[in-house]
Amino acid sequence: MHMVKAGVMEDIYAHNNHIAEHVREYLMKRNVYTINVMGAPGTGKTTSLEQLMKHMKSKIYVIEGDIESDIDTERLRKENVTAAQINTFGACHLDAPLVHNAVHTMDFKEGGILFIENVGNLVCPAELNIGENIKMLIVSVADGSDKPYKYPLAFEKADIILLNKTDLMPYLDFDEDFFMKGLRHLNKQAPVFKVSGKTGEGYKEAAAWIEEAAGKGR
Repeated sequence: MHMVKAGVMEDIYAHNNHIAEHVREYLMKRNVYTINVMGAPGTGKTTSLEQLMKHMKSKIYVIEGDIESDIDTERLRKENVTAAQINTFGACHLDAPLVHNAVHTMDFKEGGILFIENVGNLVCPAELNIGENIKMLIVSVADGSDKPYKYPLAFEKADIILLNKTDLMPYLDFDEDFFMKGLRHLNKQAPVFKVSGKTGEGYKEAAAWIEEAAGKGR
């Protein structure tokens, strides 16, 4: 029974990875650098995208992944961002076939950076490749300092990490040393940017890192 289940999962991952590679090639041919944005519900993913865009010279594209609704997509479109919506209707993460369908509906008139905001979840989104160049994990001090210990895969696979809502630190029992110790045990390379979606602090530096990475990755 377990061998059959393992075989089925291997087939699912293999099929997903095949399509993810096609998505990556499709976007790279159009000079589009792609970032898989992961984070729990309410951690400030969309707000962080809005703040990052203020400091970026690249053309920005966004795919919003949600279980239901298109609230965040409409919010971004009001800022004249080219955005597409994916609703999973129950699934806790995006997969490569869903992203494949979405990117083929978008008009990439020029090269740039595509942010794919995954479904709010710290577990499933880290498991599947969706055609991205890098993964960006957004966590907030309000989530608690124990998150690297409870959700190790997301932290292990992240290429860049934003620690959001730092303006709340004086009001919360957030142990930054404990958080960083757990994070660095899993991931010694990813830069960590302390940011505040409310004040805008820290996003200029994070945006510069992303633009540099995109320049090298195209």
